[in-house]
Amino acid sequence: MSLKKTLTIAGSDASGGAGLEADLKTFEEHGTYGMAAVTVIATMDPDNNWSHGVYTLPIDTLKAQLKTTFSTGIDALKTGMLSTEEVIRTSGEAIKASGVQNVVIDPVMVCKGEDEVLNPGNVDAMITYLLPLALVTTPNLFEAGQLAGIKTPKNIDEMKEAAEKIHALGAKNVVIKGGRSIDPLKAFDLYYDGEKHYLLETPKINTTYNHGAGCTFAAAVTANLANGLDAKAAIIEAKEFVAAAITHGWKLNQFVGPVMHGAKAVYGAPKITVTEI
Repeated sequence: MSLKKTLTIAGSDASGGAGLEADLKTFEEHGTYGMAAVTVIATMDPDNNWSHGVYTLPIDTLKAQLKTTFSTGIDALKTGMLSTEEVIRTSGEAIKASGVQNVVIDPVMVCKGEDEVLNPGNVDAMITYLLPLALVTTPNLFEAGQLAGIKTPKNIDEMKEAAEKIHALGAKNVVIKGGRSIDPLKAFDLYYDGEKHYLLETPKINTTYNHGAGCTFAAAVTANLANGLDAKAAIIEAKEFVAAAITHGWKLNQFVGPVMHGAKAVYGAPKITVTEI
């Protein structure tokens, strides 16, 4: 038996709900063999109002991990939290040298305001080193605005504008995760393949237990590409997978509630409506 090999270049979430832990769970649910190159370790401090800590690993440690993983022959990969310009550049150069075509860029950004990133240089580095390699990129609304050089999209037309600008930067397929921010009754994502725009829609899921949803979505796209699906089919299944995972999210502790990665296999998935617009 031979499994498709999937790689996440991402941060470790010590709580287990997001980051590479979410990615590896998702890879496993899709029947692929998951590997990880750890960029940072993220923590939450229960003695300090659950404040976040982010600990970047030495760049030589990342390079050694990338050398190990790429030597195995990767079928598809994704990126997650890349905390510095050097980490972004190192990851991008390694991905380009590997020749892997099934590349999913989840442009995770840390923001300090409604339209401001904590490390602005990271946005430029993502545009330079990552987006031109992306078969698929999966920004949320804030990240889409940053990459496109516009304000955070507030409606479908602004999402379309952002998607077209991001596509022009080199990403072949763009999925902007709108979630509940666009419509209070529905969860919209916008998919642009360079020619057509599609709305991917599910009913709104009334829960706050959605920790790790973005990582899980990008990881599902990655595994689907490794398993031979085209970009559109990979994205639609990923939307189903994460909708089921959010529907059955659960309370881990007083602060965080992660999605349930095995939900689709156990309970099935909500129907996704796909509409060309």
